[in-house]
Amino acid sequence: MDFKEYVDFANENRACYLATAEGSQPRVRALRMWFADETGFYFQAQSVKAMCRQLRKNPRVEVCFNTKDKKKVMRVSGKVRFIDDDMELRARCIKERPFVKDFGITKPDNPLLAVFHIYTGEAYFWTGADSMKEDRIPRVKF
Repeated sequence: MDFKEYVDFANENRACYLATAEGSQPRVRALRMWFADETGFYFQAQSVKAMCRQLRKNPRVEVCFNTKDKKKVMRVSGKVRFIDDDMELRARCIKERPFVKDFGITKPDNPLLAVFHIYTGEAYFWTGADSMKEDRIPRVKF
């Protein structure tokens, strides 16, 4: 499979569930992915959130995307990298996600803005037909 299929699926189904860990306790929350491209899956949050503290301590995550009818799922597991120094990308985030201004984030160097992406890992699709053979589903590494 081509990684572009996974990127396209994520961009078409941006609502997702992201799992982190806090010690041995899993933590899951619903998010809306910012965008995906050939370099990974991009998100934005506020740096004061527990999720960001968890990610800085343990960058391993899993994300689940699904179609609106819930018949097809894409799971992505991998590592997160924070984007702290790319002011062009951070400015783009503010422009494309104007609601961040409601949090007082108007400049890309604002430390409250957390931009991160899953830059490496693996992804696979799942449907009900795969229920008894999950371990045999092909994965794509990125």
